[in-house]
Amino acid sequence: MVQRLRPARVRAQLTGEQQDLLLALGIEEEQELAAEAAVAAERAARPVKGRADRFAQHLQALRAFARREGQVRVPRAHKEPLKTVEGSGEPVLLGLGAWLSNQRNRRAKLSAEQFVALGRAGVEWAAELAPVRRESEEAVQA
Repeated sequence: MVQRLRPARVRAQLTGEQQDLLLALGIEEEQELAAEAAVAAERAARPVKGRADRFAQHLQALRAFARREGQVRVPRAHKEPLKTVEGSGEPVLLGLGAWLSNQRNRRAKLSAEQFVALGRAGVEWAAELAPVRRESEEAVQA
């Protein structure tokens, strides 16, 4: 019975008074589970971003990388710190190298605007393919 009261997810369902009583009895919550519960609660509190928001966020990180490094050949394992996160001053590390590689591998799903944005950021393959993508989108609309 006592073991069931140790996990943080169970403790979260108890009232403050019940939690205080458990502490008074010497029944402490498991630290690892408490840490996992805190991380899960933090993730749940974050706003869900759409695909366009994530693209814009990574594009911002790519531009910062390009300004700093003078080029956009990002190693696949590179993680770029993004300075602003909603409400906190802690930087978030974006997997910029993997994201850029994925954009190239999944380029058939990119819009003409995304090709143009990547091209303007200095990505050569996107700049070369942007006019082709725009023509194909215009042909579909006509």
